[in-house]
Amino acid sequence: MRPDSLDFSQRTRLTELMDEPCSREVLRACLRDIARTNRWTLGYRPVFHWLNEVAAAFAPLAGPLRILDVGCGYGDLLRRVEQWAHARGLAVELTGLDLNPDATAIATEASPASSQIKWVTADVLTYFPPQRPHLVVSSLFAHHLSEEQIIQFLRWMEERAQMGWFINDLSRAPIPYHLFRAFAWLMRLHPFVQYDGAVSIARSFLPAEWQSLCAAAGLRDEDFEIRAFKPARLCVARSKQP
Repeated sequence: MRPDSLDFSQRTRLTELMDEPCSREVLRACLRDIARTNRWTLGYRPVFHWLNEVAAAFAPLAGPLRILDVGCGYGDLLRRVEQWAHARGLAVELTGLDLNPDATAIATEASPASSQIKWVTADVLTYFPPQRPHLVVSSLFAHHLSEEQIIQFLRWMEERAQMGWFINDLSRAPIPYHLFRAFAWLMRLHPFVQYDGAVSIARSFLPAEWQSLCAAAGLRDEDFEIRAFKPARLCVARSKQP
């Protein structure tokens, strides 16, 4: 990868190393480092900011709140959601979905025995949950998809999420790209993570691109909100009327 050759006005077509086959041991080491990076960079904050906003709509539910995490990876986000719900006395049914069976196995291993999270291996675009989730979330997942796949994903969430969905992703810009490269090197992150993290930023979307993708998926401007969070997060929020 030549950083000087990247044009941040366009998504890069570079692929990520973790999107290619690798051993479970390598994947585990990478996912751990991504979880550490999420913790250090407040990467969970956008999701919980949104969950706290929509929490008022949870009260009328007759049963537990069903939350589906798409592209769950290491499972660190859902484990934090489980803690968040427990602290509020909120009954939840949490499901983590990932295409890679090694990822769901690693997420299972990383979860305490007391955890009630269900881990499922499936392609989200062909996955039919046994019960419609109330909320669908994803974190650092969308930039792995092509534009056409993202439109399909948006339609999938819109059809299946009863109360709303939230995409937590990155913001494509040169400053966070170069800062991450320096940060990852200083923190001695796994070489795959050093490479993939920078590529992830270069593969992510700008606000105008999210606007176009949502429109292509049939969403009106008033249906969703594009939100920026520091450092280098760009998210799309959708809350439906209860």
